[in-house]
Amino acid sequence: MKLGRLNHIGIATPSIADSIAHYRDVMGATSISDEIILEDRGLKVVFVDTPTHSGMDGTQIELIEELNPGKTAITAFLAKNPAGGQHHVCFEVEDIDEARAHFEGLGKRILGPTIPGAHGTPIFFLHPKDMQGMLTEIMETPKGDH
Repeated sequence: MKLGRLNHIGIATPSIADSIAHYRDVMGATSISDEIILEDRGLKVVFVDTPTHSGMDGTQIELIEELNPGKTAITAFLAKNPAGGQHHVCFEVEDIDEARAHFEGLGKRILGPTIPGAHGTPIFFLHPKDMQGMLTEIMETPKGDH
């Protein structure tokens, strides 16, 4: 397995609208995606693109809000952090099955099955206690324009 680029940093927020305003008005973001509804997970997400001058893809900020407060994967996080904050980091890999086998072989705890992520590519999460305190998402490198 070979580490790929940092695809995004996940930010849990009680209000995507307020977070968009912050990234647009305070941070100067100009490229913000439409909302993506992940109905099966009770979440909505928006991606904020960071600029790049190198011609390579910039890292994104993933804003995550609960559709049904109190019943999602970010509920406990928001209970401890009511204003929101950094929830996870996401790294790309070329082959999600190879990456999963690699981490399993190292005895790292994988949280649940491999599922489709907001970019439409397979993802899984690694337990923060096995990843130097960070909830870590592993995603297969998106094909095409994501």
